[in-house]
Amino acid sequence: MPESSRASAIDALYRISSLAGKTEEPLEALRRILREIVRIFAASSGSIALLNPDTGNLEIEVSEGLPHHPADISLKPGEGITGWVALHGRPLLIPDVRSEPRYIQLREPVRSEMAVPMEDRGQVIGVVNIDSDTADAFGDEDLKLLLLMTAEAGKVARNLWLIQQLKVKANQLESVISIGRRLVSKLELQEIIDGITLESRKIIRCRLCAVFLAHDEAGLLELYSVNGDSGAFAELPPLSVEESSIGVAFRRRKQIEVLDLVKTEDSLAVLKAIRSEGLVSLLATPILYEGEVIGVLNAYTSEAHRFNDEEKRLFAAMASLGAVAIQNARLYARVFQSEEQLRVSERLNALGLLASEVAHEIRNPLTVIKLLFQSLDLQFASTDPRARDRAIIEEKLDHLESIVSRVLNFAKSSEDVHAPCDLRDILRDTLILVRLKLEQCRVRHEYEEPGEPLVIEGNRGQLQQVVLNLIFNALQSMPDGGELRLELVRKPDAGNGPWAHLTVTDTGCGIPDTIREGIFDSFLTGRNEGTGLGMAIVKRILDGHHGRVDVVRSDSTGTAIRISLPLRK
Repeated sequence: MPESSRASAIDALYRISSLAGKTEEPLEALRRILREIVRIFAASSGSIALLNPDTGNLEIEVSEGLPHHPADISLKPGEGITGWVALHGRPLLIPDVRSEPRYIQLREPVRSEMAVPMEDRGQVIGVVNIDSDTADAFGDEDLKLLLLMTAEAGKVARNLWLIQQLKVKANQLESVISIGRRLVSKLELQEIIDGITLESRKIIRCRLCAVFLAHDEAGLLELYSVNGDSGAFAELPPLSVEESSIGVAFRRRKQIEVLDLVKTEDSLAVLKAIRSEGLVSLLATPILYEGEVIGVLNAYTSEAHRFNDEEKRLFAAMASLGAVAIQNARLYARVFQSEEQLRVSERLNALGLLASEVAHEIRNPLTVIKLLFQSLDLQFASTDPRARDRAIIEEKLDHLESIVSRVLNFAKSSEDVHAPCDLRDILRDTLILVRLKLEQCRVRHEYEEPGEPLVIEGNRGQLQQVVLNLIFNALQSMPDGGELRLELVRKPDAGNGPWAHLTVTDTGCGIPDTIREGIFDSFLTGRNEGTGLGMAIVKRILDGHHGRVDVVRSDSTGTAIRISLPLRK
């Protein structure tokens, strides 16, 4: 090679190696590398073909001097000169392509060709080709130089791919964090699931994303959301966990990848849907919450695709975020359901209290009326119409007395059977129930669970209602957020043995002076939307448990209310 050619080749190698600092796009770098190679060898045309990891075929990424659409060309390893080089990992120098049976013509004037493998850490990833319209245009020295330039090009491309992958991972991580924040801030279950499929499809860039959730005991997986041009897929009926690739992911509790759904799918309904939509590959990821599978997150592609480790990790992360968001939504719904049940319970208790009070007040004058009527000793002949009137009046007085007795007896018999229960368990379950309500109200809570059991004889449901009433009252006194402190301790009680004391302290506006004295009276309230029964019910329940409730403190800095219950001997 002449001295000037060597200098030019060295300059070309330097320019190729410096491309990493001039562009961050691998495709643009390959285009510049090929342009430099074609210039150095005075070639008529050239191309860089890379192996597609999904299909295993060689596809032309960049070209110089070839037809307008070289990207449409796909070669199997071993096919043509390019395929042979990729398959065997060895360079080829063809002095005259007319005598080469492996040659596949892309341009009619081509007479000679060089092809060398591009490698990444010892593995062939593509092939560099250059052509000349002159026979014997390249020699052995040219082939050696092309090998050097291709090796340098491979290093540049690898470094740029790594940089690009790092950027993609950084963007994906940022997206996952942002998605997680958005998902956990939503409260409606359907809105959350629609968000999971939408954001998952953006990250994986697949044809369809779908979420199937499990019924509690039916053994079925129901399609809750699908994102993409779904058509027939959106009409899928509930699937048994024993069928379909989706059921396999659910039962095995691990990701399932299917390269060709048509060959492996055993559910006729799913098979019909994927054929209708032209779906080929699947990545199914179980949605797990605290070890329990609650559903499956699926990604479908319209071409054969092997999901790489990064895609699998991202999809697993989305499934984990989705699990937390779904459970939060379900718990939030339970809180509102509990609030509604509590309101109904308050109204029913109010009705019971009112009925008892009315019956009690009616019984005394009714007794007087009945005694006075009997003392009149009204006796009439059987033929006298007044005798019939007297009998009717006496009958109705007895009827009224029986109604009053039934109401009073019903109120007495409504007490539930008491059983041993640990106050720590009641308080722990209650805090779990109101966790989302606390977050919604922007209230921080503080509670340190005692190390020893605090067992009482009582009705667990009624005692939980007491704690809920106190917490909800505290939250309503802090409309702009605040702090809630719960303290559960064991203390002796003036010779009556050990008692448990729960103090609920808030940083709200305090109890109005106008109602503080009668806070435990029925129908007394300081809120327009209140029923005035909450604290009255608390006192009635604690009275039934031989306990008590006291206002420890209430001022502009907040309120502290303490309930006390005797511990089980």
